[in-house]
Amino acid sequence: MHGLGNDFVVIDALRQSVALSSQRIRELADRRFGIGCDQLLLVEQARGEGVDFRYRIFNADGSEVQQCGNGARCFARFVREQGLSDQDSIVVETASGVITLYHEPGEQVRVNMGVPNFAPASLPFLVEGEQTLYELEVAGERLQVGAVSMGNPHLVLPVEDIEQAPVARLGPPLESHPLFPERVNVGFMQRLTPEHIRLRVYERGAAETLACGTGACAAVAVGRRWGELAQTVQVDLPGGSLHIDWAGEGEPLWMTGPANTVFEGTFEL
Repeated sequence: MHGLGNDFVVIDALRQSVALSSQRIRELADRRFGIGCDQLLLVEQARGEGVDFRYRIFNADGSEVQQCGNGARCFARFVREQGLSDQDSIVVETASGVITLYHEPGEQVRVNMGVPNFAPASLPFLVEGEQTLYELEVAGERLQVGAVSMGNPHLVLPVEDIEQAPVARLGPPLESHPLFPERVNVGFMQRLTPEHIRLRVYERGAAETLACGTGACAAVAVGRRWGELAQTVQVDLPGGSLHIDWAGEGEPLWMTGPANTVFEGTFEL
């Protein structure tokens, strides 16, 4: 499946027994010798009351992560297409908490992504005190950035021109910066208007992807905090556009976008 080109191998772990090591996940994610994906998603039995499913996310390098917005939309489409749920809304538990997914007209899925958390400890980000802007030194440059957790850690760097953004040069050293002990996703954001931004994301464990749902949410949350963005923002990513709505501090952030199935098959492990 894919959400704006951010692609996933989605596995039903309800109707079959699935045990995946990090090595197995890397084999599945390999684009030459496996199936190929940015992340692998597992649909599992819910563990808590009032929850429909458990949603687990693994990067292409085999590491498990807390949240993935594009994956969440694909998750919603998958459980409906597979006959696991016919509800218009489903409640899903993730490693970072419970989220709700809504089927919308036009094969769109709307996701309540929760309340953005700007506390450095939530990422974690090893700095003293919460700030709107942080200064980081990397690759011989001093950069001003924003930081927020959307259930997974994000750093947002403003750029003048998204086409010329130093994603390949600054993405890797920022992802593994020593102030982020669990690494960080890095968003390069160009503001066009208060209602429209362009974004490229270097994802931890996956490098640059065509789209990152939580990255889009993080960019809008940080941009709103900087006083540069409106409540509803169109986020253009290399793979397509998402619509993000955030009323502000203490309120949940909403993401709306497409999810598509590419093919189904079997794979021998």
